[in-house]
Amino acid sequence: MVTFSGCYTALITPMNRNRQVNYEGLQQLVDFQIKNGVKGLLAVGTTGESPTLDWNEHSKVIEKVHEYSSNRCLTIAGTGSNSTQEAIEGTAHAQNFGVNCVLLVDPYYNGPSSMEIRREYIEPIASQFPEVQVIPYIIPGRTGTQLFPQDLAVLHQQYPNVRCVKEATGDLKNMELTRQLCGEDFDILSGDDDKTYTMMISPDIAASGVISVVSNVAPSAVVDMVHYILDGNEEAASVIAQALQPLFNIVTVKTQEQTPYGQVACKARNPLAYKTLMNVLGMPSGPCRQPLGKMTRGGLEAVLANARKVYESNPQILKPIADYFGVDLKERLYNEKYLEGLFYA
Repeated sequence: MVTFSGCYTALITPMNRNRQVNYEGLQQLVDFQIKNGVKGLLAVGTTGESPTLDWNEHSKVIEKVHEYSSNRCLTIAGTGSNSTQEAIEGTAHAQNFGVNCVLLVDPYYNGPSSMEIRREYIEPIASQFPEVQVIPYIIPGRTGTQLFPQDLAVLHQQYPNVRCVKEATGDLKNMELTRQLCGEDFDILSGDDDKTYTMMISPDIAASGVISVVSNVAPSAVVDMVHYILDGNEEAASVIAQALQPLFNIVTVKTQEQTPYGQVACKARNPLAYKTLMNVLGMPSGPCRQPLGKMTRGGLEAVLANARKVYESNPQILKPIADYFGVDLKERLYNEKYLEGLFYA
């Protein structure tokens, strides 16, 4: 039986300046992650800009992540869609490349009910690909719909290849119900970095790990936090969780921006802030695909303030970047020239 525990990275898809996929950079990021101990890599999740990659690119990035990892870690293919047929085709492509684990985000925009998600989306894929581990991804804030614990429990009972969920509802009671209904032989992975510690130490949730955004820049620290909890050392994990808090703060960055017609709220959604930070730090990243664009100057200052706080207080967290990519982190975090082109004028 496959079990899911540990730190898995929701991998950034790096782009060249022309917004085409940077496969050389992708290979570097895969190697960096594996050398820093992650258990697996999610290729083309939301963090990997799945909404803006066409399906040929989608499949190629999955194939390349699997190829570059050389079986050193688990590859999870993001093959979810708001079209079941697309998700089936994407899952078939992934399996043909030798990838036997997929993440299926709840169908977005068309808004099926929980029962429809189960019967018309997860079930057709779980039944057609019995050798593929299927991980539902529940994130109603992005999708506008939700697979509920009751339907998840039915899936787990009926399909041996549905035994894990990526939980990003932000609702601890929902997670507790999932544990109650799905039982102990079911893995809950955090989909919210800032809730991972709480989800893992809570006996009523007992999450076994995280599919992390933050581990794109701090893989070793997130790996250590998760492993300390799994080993029962909550105190050591708590120290790391507190040290990582500034990085948790910038998965989404909220600012108030002035327009000629008054102030408006601006929310820089994942992966914009992390791609921006990676550009600052000298890692392969590049721009986001449109319609995501750039940070505002205020948003960028929030990213920098949090990154600098980590660098100054806990430099060991970002040190693997300096070691692997050969960059001077102090120079990059404090020299204005590295911010050029990363924010709206």
